[in-house]
Amino acid sequence: MARPITLGAAQMGPIQLAEGRDVVVDRMLALMERGRRKGVELIVFPELALTTFFPRWYHEDWDHVDQWFESEMPGPATQPLFDKARECGMGFYLGYAEKFEEAGKVRRFNTSILVDKSGAIVGKYRKVHLPGHVEFDKALPWQHLEKRYFEVGDLGWPVWRTMGGVMGMCLCNDRRWPETYRVMGLQGVELVMLGYNTPVGNSRGPEAPHLRMMHNHMSMQMGAYQNGTWVVGVAKAGNEDGFELMGGSIIVAPSGEIVAQARTLGDELIVADADLDACNFNKSTIFNFAAHRRPEHYGIITGQAGATPPPEA
Repeated sequence: MARPITLGAAQMGPIQLAEGRDVVVDRMLALMERGRRKGVELIVFPELALTTFFPRWYHEDWDHVDQWFESEMPGPATQPLFDKARECGMGFYLGYAEKFEEAGKVRRFNTSILVDKSGAIVGKYRKVHLPGHVEFDKALPWQHLEKRYFEVGDLGWPVWRTMGGVMGMCLCNDRRWPETYRVMGLQGVELVMLGYNTPVGNSRGPEAPHLRMMHNHMSMQMGAYQNGTWVVGVAKAGNEDGFELMGGSIIVAPSGEIVAQARTLGDELIVADADLDACNFNKSTIFNFAAHRRPEHYGIITGQAGATPPPEA
């Protein structure tokens, strides 16, 4: 038995501050057309794929900030992506900044959606692990203000049975946390999609670019292996408004092996033929959760946030 699906990771080059959504969406449509020629059935775009990575700037004027948010999905600018999905018979994952009003309060999230081959939204995820800080920090060479512009996601990590498999989503910094994959793994996930915008350097101190790339890949490979799932991780890369973003988009098999990897820092499509039944080996052997997990000993994981070392002698 096999459940084949052809996956596409649609890495995007930089989006400059002056570029409008029309320019960006045209680039995305070109990647979808490239995917159609290669038989792609599900294409994954980056986090905050429609705009520059705006959390690097500090603003107090929320009317100005809101230019980067989507108040409807699809909207006039993004409808062509949904139309293309129907035309191509191709599902897609899209990361964007979401804004809406609820009970008289404006809410903003770093969000992703999963769209099926008919162009229908079948799933939504809101980023849980927000990195960075809230207020301007003059000691930093650049800002990372996700905690200013977004609320912590309120949907958890749901999964959806769609397009022949069990699929889940996360965003950027989520990929570094084992809990992200395990929560979905405990729901039988077979494909995790995630987009990221990650600087080449660390604003908090020196960290070699090759080490940051190793951590980028290692976290996704271990998430795949330890939960018996495919993982597609897709970057927005290159020099964006003078700030360098890493590439390294990958498709990872349930074995933890990288089966496709981007070579550039621009718009690039990588493709892999995936068998969702390949998840079954790890799920039924070493990571057979029902047989081997011991949740009675894991209480500390959900019982606290910070570490509590033993007292010094």
